[in-house]
Amino acid sequence: MTPRFPRTEPLIPDELLAKLIENGCISEERDGFDPFPVVKLFTPDAAATWLLTEAYPEGPDVRLFGLCDLGMGCPELGYLMLSEIEDVRGKLGLPVERDLYFKAEHRLSTYAKLARHAGMIVA
Repeated sequence: MTPRFPRTEPLIPDELLAKLIENGCISEERDGFDPFPVVKLFTPDAAATWLLTEAYPEGPDVRLFGLCDLGMGCPELGYLMLSEIEDVRGKLGLPVERDLYFKAEHRLSTYAKLARHAGMIVA
């Protein structure tokens, strides 16, 4: 079945994916690595948001790490697969989008602390 709103370009462009992969390599080498988020993804017709800092290629897919908020009041740090995010659709069937204007002001730990306090990602 073809999605109602098919994606016309990659959710995460190559240059941003390269930065996420670079961060993934650094985090494996350094304890306490606390990068700035590289990508913010969101559902335009639901309350889900992701702030991503790292990526790890796994065959044809990519495992991502960052702050995840599915809109249920309990944001958490964790891993997810790019293919899973690409399949997510909100209430109106709209796909996940990248915030084209997002520029991280804080390191991931600060966003996580603020999110735990607010019950949602504040970015």
